[in-house]
Amino acid sequence: MTQSRVQEIPIDQIDDFPNHPFKVRMDDNMIEMAESVKQHGILVLAIVRPKENGHYEMVADHRRKLACTLIAKLQLPCIVRELTDEEATIIMVDSNLQREQLLPSEKDLTTWFPFLFNVY
Repeated sequence: MTQSRVQEIPIDQIDDFPNHPFKVRMDDNMIEMAESVKQHGILVLAIVRPKENGHYEMVADHRRKLACTLIAKLQLPCIVRELTDEEATIIMVDSNLQREQLLPSEKDLTTWFPFLFNVY
């Protein structure tokens, strides 16, 4: 397994995963998440990978990033890990499968996405 570290990263240095197929919705659940982060802080770390330009790419937890933005939290505690495109995609899909409310189109994505990288 690749070496990881935990780091507080400024939100403006975290770029979204390119072509992220899962929706980050501004709904009641998002408002609840923002309130929870405001009251209790971040309880689950996001996963990012370093980029060549010194920024980071969000791999898992786009919703928590938005929640922090909504409450004007400037930094997000993250697990920083060197990942290939394939590894990052697998983590991104797996983390979204754990969500309770996936759209039907998002569920469809999870069935064929791993085959793009010959994971099976």
